[in-house]
Amino acid sequence: MPQPTPARTTTARPVVLSILTAACALLLLAALYAIFVVAPVEKQMGIVQKIFYFHVPSAYAMYVGFTVSAVSSAVYLAKHDERWDAFAVAGAEVGSLFCVIVLVTGPLWARKAWGTFWTWDPRLTTTLLAGMVFFAYLVLRSFGSVGEVEKRFAAGLAVFGLLDLPIIHFSVQRWRGTHPTVITGKGGGLHPDMKPALLLGFVFFTALVALLIWQRARVERLRQRCEALEIEAAERGLLEEG
Repeated sequence: MPQPTPARTTTARPVVLSILTAACALLLLAALYAIFVVAPVEKQMGIVQKIFYFHVPSAYAMYVGFTVSAVSSAVYLAKHDERWDAFAVAGAEVGSLFCVIVLVTGPLWARKAWGTFWTWDPRLTTTLLAGMVFFAYLVLRSFGSVGEVEKRFAAGLAVFGLLDLPIIHFSVQRWRGTHPTVITGKGGGLHPDMKPALLLGFVFFTALVALLIWQRARVERLRQRCEALEIEAAERGLLEEG
């Protein structure tokens, strides 16, 4: 008699995920060393300029998270596949996390550069708008038992939020706000000795955003399966009342 094959569980940690976690830890150490030891201190802003190495990659990670959420939401609307919904939730949460980092580190840098924590600059305003759209997405998804209508409406919000991302990126060139344009196609105004630290920052944040989205999507898939089991148990009358 053949032995039954054990069911594959999603709680087991994939090898690739473990490798990515270890890579993030090593990249973090390398990035911190490059930022605080290798990269020179900027003459005018001093040590405050080091915020730049966290602010810019965080904005990039925010783009990645929100784009993953919007694209996954669009696929979910087309296919009604719960796996894509899980990635949509993960991307929205991770993107919102990095959006908060951007909106915290930006004013800290601006206080030294502009003398004020906040100004209604086009890039700042559009970044805040994107954060509000995806915050609304998360609020809608945080309601108790989210049904199909709520999921579809939230997915529409995510797709709408995607339209704001190109506006954020090109707002400085189009409306000439006070926000500086350090990185451009021509190389920008970054000193060559500062580029390795920024590059390592981008590599680290790329690995980090991938790790967080992957982990959060796995958790969401487990939650979806638990919810499906509860519904199935209720339909069979297996749940205790009271």
